[in-house]
Amino acid sequence: MPINTHAGFDLNDWLLYIEALHPKDIEMGLERVNLVKQRLNLQLKFPIITVAGTNGKGSTCAMLEHIYQAAGYHVARYSSPHLLHYSERIRVNGFEITDSALIEAFQAIEMARQDIQLTYFEYGTLAAMWFFCVSQVDIAILEVGLGGRLDAVNTFEPNCTIVTSVDLDHMDFLGNTRELIGTEKAGIFRAGVSAICGDINPPQSLIDYAKKIGADLKLIGTGFKFDRQKDRWAYRAKEDYLELPMPALFGDFQLCNAACVITAIESLQEILPVKKDAIIEGLKSVSLQGRYQHLSFQPDIILDVAHNPHAAKSLAINLKNTKPIGKTIAVFAMLANKDIAGVVNSIADEVDVWFVAGIQNARGADASLIQYFVREELPNSHIQLFENVENAYHQACIDANENDRIIVVGSFFTVAEVLRVIQAHSI
Repeated sequence: MPINTHAGFDLNDWLLYIEALHPKDIEMGLERVNLVKQRLNLQLKFPIITVAGTNGKGSTCAMLEHIYQAAGYHVARYSSPHLLHYSERIRVNGFEITDSALIEAFQAIEMARQDIQLTYFEYGTLAAMWFFCVSQVDIAILEVGLGGRLDAVNTFEPNCTIVTSVDLDHMDFLGNTRELIGTEKAGIFRAGVSAICGDINPPQSLIDYAKKIGADLKLIGTGFKFDRQKDRWAYRAKEDYLELPMPALFGDFQLCNAACVITAIESLQEILPVKKDAIIEGLKSVSLQGRYQHLSFQPDIILDVAHNPHAAKSLAINLKNTKPIGKTIAVFAMLANKDIAGVVNSIADEVDVWFVAGIQNARGADASLIQYFVREELPNSHIQLFENVENAYHQACIDANENDRIIVVGSFFTVAEVLRVIQAHSI
């Protein structure tokens, strides 16, 4: 379709167009993306850190972004999915891309792709990289969308790679064992390039792949480690030792992510030097919506996008460590293709009342299906059903007293619906 047919498109028109462009939401493979990338003739004059992992990718990318910004660099970050606005995915120096700049990027991709079909994610990835080139950034931090080996982000050659964790998720695309998934995530590794893994028990497949291709593998616990202290922590790696304040992102598991971040920064010191002061400032200032995001007190309201058992177990630890005097109400909604039973089981001990809702999305599980899984795991649980997340959240706010806690959990869509409610009430 000629580009001039889109001259009157606003951003919403473009997003609808891109979403309908490919018959599948996800199509694994790099051939089509590579072809369009070649046509764009992108001049990548900046180093790239590529981050993959079942959980922890967003937190890790956010820490890297804040630290490099604190060090004075012109920093790009590409992430997914977004919560409220597509522009959240593409940031330079902490600012989201403007609508006009995003439209310009989409126009560039449309002109280059011609008759090649791209998925929504592939189109957006190429648009982000085109914008980063135009913006002349000093470094780009790229978050893998799904897996690693066949993800569109992996089209771009990294100077450093991180796999934060490996667990069971997206099994219909990546395989149904940690070994299979580990191979897919290790696909971002490159010969002679730092390959950092923050999983304390990495699959042997990941280790074997790194050795096979000659990647510079650094494993947490052997290549680098951290020590938890009272209100501080220490990073250790060979000759490096740093005592640091706790990251602003809550939870001890964030120390694994932070240790990976520092290892990545150390591996690129010759290209982009970073001083300890910048690391401290970046860790103290980092924030990320939907990751144990504490909205208010009396009652506590917490948002968390945990949507698989691995993430839910980390959430449960945070909930246990901050247990209120009163009860905990979970506003809970998930996508139908996720391990609902596994998530329920992971947080069961920390939830007193379940406000179960459907998600306004084609892939969303309806409330009755989620109720079935909660009942199967917790026969004596107290459950209320709601048509949507907004209604469940409103009722939770009515029912909760100042000593209670509301946790909104289950997916990015669940958290996004509550954020929209909050945003609407703040206007």
